[in-house]
Amino acid sequence: MKLSNYIIAVLLTGLAASGCKKDNYDPPSSMLSGRLQYQGAEIHVEYNQVPYLLYQYGFGKVGPVSNTNFDQDGSYSVLLFDGEYKMIIPGGQGPFLWKDTPGAGSDTIVVNMRGNQTLNIDVTPYYMIRNPQFTVSNGKVNGTFNIEKIITGANGKNVERVNLYINRTAFVSGGSNYNVASTSRPGADITDPNNVALSVTIPSLSPAQNYIYARIGLKIQGVEDMLFSPVVKLDM
Repeated sequence: MKLSNYIIAVLLTGLAASGCKKDNYDPPSSMLSGRLQYQGAEIHVEYNQVPYLLYQYGFGKVGPVSNTNFDQDGSYSVLLFDGEYKMIIPGGQGPFLWKDTPGAGSDTIVVNMRGNQTLNIDVTPYYMIRNPQFTVSNGKVNGTFNIEKIITGANGKNVERVNLYINRTAFVSGGSNYNVASTSRPGADITDPNNVALSVTIPSLSPAQNYIYARIGLKIQGVEDMLFSPVVKLDM
């Protein structure tokens, strides 16, 4: 009986030591970062809505080692161990075509991590919001911009609507927690894509503040995710 207890104690000690050893592994320390871009121009999206996946094969893990989303300015960053990874944007995600082809979520980018690395991701957006300008006048935020159609032909899509969103914080989109007011115009009502104007009344803010954040959103027919202009801070 004493021998059995001794053996059990030895086994438990060995397991505890093994557990401590496992817990003491160094955490990942190589930073992979970058942004979505088209011909060097930033692609802005809705906060926490456009995902990307990172896989590392050969370690018995089936699912992605990282399943997260691009920030609203199209940037991303993730800490990884050194090694080879495969990055994908799932099919149908984002206001763009991945790898310039329809349904290109099956395509991958191979990433070889050896210390910190910057990797910008080239995509082809359906549209670009060009030259967004904002002003504050008579209790309203006014926005003007141009719409450039990038993808034409069989893969082209129409504009469903455009929106002007304003919020008290720098997180601005159509989500209920990300705007205090908005206005929209149907795409069918846009007669001149080179001269689009929107205006929204600033509501009473509590607690009061003397600034507001704004940006333009563009919804594409048949595409879930919206394209956005950069967020701007406006003094009131």
